[in-house]
Amino acid sequence: MRLLRSSRRVRSEPPEVTRLRRLWDEHIHLPFPDTSADPRSQEVALYASWLGSMVEVALLRGALDPLHADMLKVRRAEGNRELFRAGGELGDPVRSYVARLIVIEDILVSLAVDR
Repeated sequence: MRLLRSSRRVRSEPPEVTRLRRLWDEHIHLPFPDTSADPRSQEVALYASWLGSMVEVALLRGALDPLHADMLKVRRAEGNRELFRAGGELGDPVRSYVARLIVIEDILVSLAVDR
């Protein structure tokens, strides 16, 4: 179990954070799928960047920022139709990339919210 260090105490990292850390580390070390500059890949790249900014903060805090929790709630209510469509139309490498991002999002929403 990983330990989080704060200014005065040491606490163990929740299993969801450990899982997110492992998956994110794997994700950032894989190249973005080759799409031959297909404009549909912009939707995937933007989503990956948006989600990544939340992941980085959650990994530092060991919990989800309240503002990020609200943003994810809105995003999930809107659905991921454009993201899924881009993944499906661009083929297997992008579809796998999108699937991993969705798993990362699912882990993020399962984290405790740092109030």
